[in-house]
Amino acid sequence: MSAPDTGQPGEPVAQRGSRRRVLLVDDHPIVLRGLRRLIENEADLEVCAEAEGVHEARATIRRHQPDLAVVDISLKDGDGLELVKDLRAQYPTLPVLVLSMHDESVYAERMLAAGANGYIMKQAASEQFMEALRKVLAGGIYVSDTLQARLARSTTRGELRGSQDPIGQLSNRELQILRMIGRGRSTRQVADALNLSIKTIEAHRQRIKHKLGLKTGAQLVNFAISWSN
Repeated sequence: MSAPDTGQPGEPVAQRGSRRRVLLVDDHPIVLRGLRRLIENEADLEVCAEAEGVHEARATIRRHQPDLAVVDISLKDGDGLELVKDLRAQYPTLPVLVLSMHDESVYAERMLAAGANGYIMKQAASEQFMEALRKVLAGGIYVSDTLQARLARSTTRGELRGSQDPIGQLSNRELQILRMIGRGRSTRQVADALNLSIKTIEAHRQRIKHKLGLKTGAQLVNFAISWSN
């Protein structure tokens, strides 16, 4: 890893040196290795650090002061949505690009509203990822052409997000809990991870079932596993 930096996250490159510094936040080692290789093939970029979870990411940003953070949604010890909100509050000039396997039609608008500067899916080609990374580094906003067209249609028609999709009706917290259920966590484990009571998590589960048209806890678990994979 690189030595600690004394600048500020998102500080202009002219004040930081010739190479832009990228932090990778993802809990899949293979993904991290692939991204590092891709980024460091570029003469003007380097990966300054990696993190697998929310707490590690916060500490790593304070230590390494990156020019950009690439963040997944599902992390080792928490949630990328909450991390993006936290980063935007603490480091308002730090560009954040979300790179995730989760469907952009469900998450992109939520992540942009939370403060992300771009959203790209892991299924995208390497060239698209680098295009997104550079656009966000340059101060722009990146979404796919497909999502951009859908957002334009929704705005023109006055449609609300997720109006045709039950998943889109879930709140950010409900989506977070659904993801955790899909990763095999029990109600108690979800409660402990989110610092909420078991009763609160059970209430969320009931609302999720209602919104998705599910009758039993087993149906909820099966749906969550299928949706998360």
